[in-house]
Amino acid sequence: MLDRTKDISVSAQAWLDEFERALGQPDRAALDRLFLADSFWRDALALSWNLQTIAGREAIAHELTALVPKVAPGNFKIAPNRAVPRWVTRAGTNNIEAIFNFETAIGRGNGIVRLVPDSADGDRLKAWTLLTALDELKGFEEQLGTTRPRGQAYSRDFRGPNWLDLRKASNDYTDRNPVVLVVGGGQAGLAIAARLKQLQVDTLIVDRWPRIGDNWRKRYHALTLHNQVQVNHLPYMPFPPNWPVYVPKDKLANWFEAYVDAMELNYWTGTEFAGGAYDDAKGHWTVTLRRDGTTRTMHPRHVVMATGVSGIANMPDIPSLENFKGTLLHSSRYDDGENWKGKRAIVIGTGNSGHDIAQDLCSSGAEVTLVQRSPTLVTNIEPSAQLAYATYNEGTLEDNDLIATSMPTPLARKTHVMLTEQSKELDKELLDGLRRVGFKLDFGEAGTGWQFKYLTRGGGYYFNVGCSNLIVEGAINLKQFADIESFVAEGARMKDGALLTADLIVLSTGYKPQEYLVRKLFGDAMADRVGPVWGFGDGFELRNMYARTKQPGLWFIAGSLAQCRINSKYLALQIKAIEEGMLGRGVVTT
Repeated sequence: MLDRTKDISVSAQAWLDEFERALGQPDRAALDRLFLADSFWRDALALSWNLQTIAGREAIAHELTALVPKVAPGNFKIAPNRAVPRWVTRAGTNNIEAIFNFETAIGRGNGIVRLVPDSADGDRLKAWTLLTALDELKGFEEQLGTTRPRGQAYSRDFRGPNWLDLRKASNDYTDRNPVVLVVGGGQAGLAIAARLKQLQVDTLIVDRWPRIGDNWRKRYHALTLHNQVQVNHLPYMPFPPNWPVYVPKDKLANWFEAYVDAMELNYWTGTEFAGGAYDDAKGHWTVTLRRDGTTRTMHPRHVVMATGVSGIANMPDIPSLENFKGTLLHSSRYDDGENWKGKRAIVIGTGNSGHDIAQDLCSSGAEVTLVQRSPTLVTNIEPSAQLAYATYNEGTLEDNDLIATSMPTPLARKTHVMLTEQSKELDKELLDGLRRVGFKLDFGEAGTGWQFKYLTRGGGYYFNVGCSNLIVEGAINLKQFADIESFVAEGARMKDGALLTADLIVLSTGYKPQEYLVRKLFGDAMADRVGPVWGFGDGFELRNMYARTKQPGLWFIAGSLAQCRINSKYLALQIKAIEEGMLGRGVVTT
């Protein structure tokens, strides 16, 4: 029976000891007895070299039994200097949550086990969830803190090249190819390049914009991040503690420049990645780069696509839109509402960008009509939209990132259903007002809320920072796309005969999936081989993200700053392991 007066740390270590003994055999029956029937095990490379989630104790015991002889895990200990084991509530379930360390034959890892009393077995503590995550490769540890580089070569040799000379030579690539070419210099590209730098893997970022940070700097004038600063750090360099809760786009863009300099990342601005082909025999790519009017061919062993969840603007084929004689823009090209003061504007699309652009135009003195194409999730930016990040308001960033990694998708879905219901209550007045003026609301598939809209679609929701209130008040007009008869030279003709005049139409219609970009850059055969990128399909993990794909040497990283910070570690460890001969280049199956 469970003794609730017993020290929680002792109980958690006792489970880990029993787990280690069962792995040592390996004893499938003993492993089976350690897990609840409806338990989950998520492995981030440590035992399987996959990002994978296994559901159910029988499947977990079977998978562990098959993998353990290959990796020899052991030395499972409650992690010192981390959050101590404690009772917490996750996905509505009260449990003991314990962070632990362990080792395998090739690396060191950390993880989280959540223990729940099993009433069917005398309240014996059993694992509800387990995370095993690779943290570092033995012999290839990151040089940080007391093991940092000493810099003696250039600080003591007065006749040799100094630090700046070495940096320029490294960034020029006049006499070598990078091992890894990262396409895209936003948070995804910076995060993976920084991780690879610390693992001493030669990496070059290429980006089409003329200045580092332009991918944020060139967005619309009023943009700030919609989640709070404590969630949004890049690896190794947290934002200063005096930064605002919601970071302005230009401040973030300037930080990207400072980050590249401080982390000594090789970065080519104004560079177009024109595509490439993979040579299976040689194990490298042949890629074409266009920069400063010249063309450069390179042969990296790996190409990491860091162009965002969606890289190509979605310009839907809207019948009769070609009749409009005013200015037509996709939201990605929208800049500043001040240019449209006193003018009339139609914004088509009701996600974050559509609402923000409509509000920016309205604030600048334009007459704005927001056109809704499909039901949209709306939640107030505070407190509702921040509920998902509650753990980041306490504890360390390192612990919170591990907690985020540890939650299997089915339990994350359950959590977000609960958060969505809480948000609906908090936002009731606003949502009732939107319904009154004809705004069509939804709350995600099966009520899973905005987070899973993002993970499956990359959009389809709005964090209200005031635009919804303007719609309710009538300061911004609302129309349904289904009520438009056709577009005409002056704007839109409604089905009731009214003319909605406009000088500007903004298509806030999102972006095409990543596979469109793969097809454009690498051809149909490779796109078909790789398959869909992002979203879950029938599985528990994002498709083709942060892990090996069916195309050797082709990788994808995308998402929020937090997603890129967390998952860049696992992507970088895989590339390093391949380069050191510890891991094959193809997709692994167990």
